[in-house]
Amino acid sequence: MGILTVAATAETVAATAAGADPGIPVTASTADGGVPADASAVANTGSAETGSASDPVAGGTGSASSGSGAGSGSASGSASGSASLPLASPRAMTAMSIAQTQVGKPYQWGGTGPNAFDCSGLVQWAYHWVGIFLPRTTWQQARAGSAVPLGSIQPGDVVVLNADGSHEGMYVGNGTVLNAYDYGVGVVYSPLRQFHIYAIRRFF
Repeated sequence: MGILTVAATAETVAATAAGADPGIPVTASTADGGVPADASAVANTGSAETGSASDPVAGGTGSASSGSGAGSGSASGSASGSASLPLASPRAMTAMSIAQTQVGKPYQWGGTGPNAFDCSGLVQWAYHWVGIFLPRTTWQQARAGSAVPLGSIQPGDVVVLNADGSHEGMYVGNGTVLNAYDYGVGVVYSPLRQFHIYAIRRFF
């Protein structure tokens, strides 16, 4: 890999006790560290990864993407995450900025960059640049790091999406996620409201 220098975004993060992003209407209560209690409120969209894996976070089963390195490397950050986390992670914000340089790249199932990505491959690739080594699949990433309530979501947080946790993106602020969406769409910005939120995780 070549040397990549990207300036971290200078988005202002409110250091209030609630820490809510103004782009997210906090109307639904959450359970289990960021999983909305109302699972029917938002449609499931985005490309799903394939394979099989059970997931204790939402108490259901999903599918796991192809790709090596399952469980390889543990991401830094506490896995307890039950408390409110009002402050963004500086390294996560830098990872988000790096991921933004890939907007327009094509989607490829199992893709880990730099020419094409699947959803978890994009997130893993961007975090790798800042020294945070995430596991490969959406379900593995949903169990790593610190759980974040929806009301405390901040730029750089990993948002695992769809009722089965089969898709994910990186929160960029103002109700928007950056994600490797699907074939023919590629790496794009999408409104968070179009997805069901399965889990929100923060990595320091």
